Parts: sequence; structure tokens; C-alpha cells
Amino acid sequence: MTQAQKTGLDGVAEAAKSAGARGLPPVHLWHPEHCGDIDIRIRKDGVWFHEGTPIGREALVRLFSTVLRKDPDGFHLVTPVEKMRIQVEDAPFIAVRVDRVGEALRFLTNVGDEVEAGPENEIRVEMDEATGEPRPYLHVRRGLEALIARPVFYELVEMAVERDTHDGRRFCVASNGVWFAVGPAGATGS
Repeated sequence: MTQAQKTGLDGVAEAAKSAGARGLPPVHLWHPEHCGDIDIRIRKDGVWFHEGTPIGREALVRLFSTVLRKDPDGFHLVTPVEKMRIQVEDAPFIAVRVDRVGEALRFLTNVGDEVEAGPENEIRVEMDEATGEPRPYLHVRRGLEALIARPVFYELVEMAVERDTHDGRRFCVASNGVWFAVGPAGATGS
């Protein structure tokens, strides 16, 4: 079996390694015929599991994250010869840090991605219907999102200013020329 024909976890690791210093593998261009499921699950706290056991090697998780793709039928690890569906409980990544860099908000994810919020990478906030708590997300790449960790979201709220939006008065943050609503502004008088 050649390197390009490896399957399963070995094939995923080999495809990710082949990208090397060139950047992310072009998973959006790969459309392999062989498809199936693999017992990998990303828990909502960002921990990756294989066959019920946490994947303890951070470098391996980072490697797998580079060949992750979201398709209409779910999340997949994709190589040139294989496409394997995995389970993701919420967002596949967690935004664990934010820094203001000039006019941009730069985020760091738990798998090492650096992402600047802006027109291509929006921040959105959903409200949990059961708890009423915000669930903030950042677009990372090609439909993949990071849940913004609670302490990072608190930093965003501290940076926010009140603005009038199409949804009424909201607290918003700006990054790369785009304003993102992060929550409702305080009660206003009638």
C-alpha cells in the first residue's frame, strides 16, 4: 500500500502531515469515493475522543483538525482517498483567547488556529432557550466554527459598546471594519 492509499487514522494522519509547512490541506478539493464512519467524537468542551478514550496527544488532535470538513451530512475527516464521518457535539473548536491587534480581534483556538474576526470570519451569538445564556461562536474556516470560551466572551463584552442595530440597541464589538452584536443593551426608557 502506498502512502497515498493508507486508510483510517493512519491515512488521516498522513494526509495532514503531507500539508506540512504549506498550510492547511485542501480538504475542500478532495472528494473520495470511500466513505464511512469512524468512532471519533468531539465533545462540546473541545476534547477529542477515539473509541471512547480521550486523544491525549495534542499534536495528533491538531493534525486531525487540519483535515476536518463540514458537509451537509455532518463532520468528516477527509483525505484524498477516504472520507470518514465523526460526531461533533457542538462546535469542533474552542476559541480560548482573544487579543485586540490594531483594528482586529484575533482569536486563538484550542487546536492552534489564529483567526481574525471580520467579513470572512463572523462572530455570532445564539441564546440557549433552556438557560437563557449566550452561546457565542466564531467562524474559523469553510463552515467550521469555534465556540467562544466563557472567559473570552467576557473579554468581548468588556470591549463592547452600545450601538443601534436592525435588532434594536445592542452591545457590539468591531473587528476588521465589521460590527458584531454580542448581546442586548441594558433597558432603555420609553
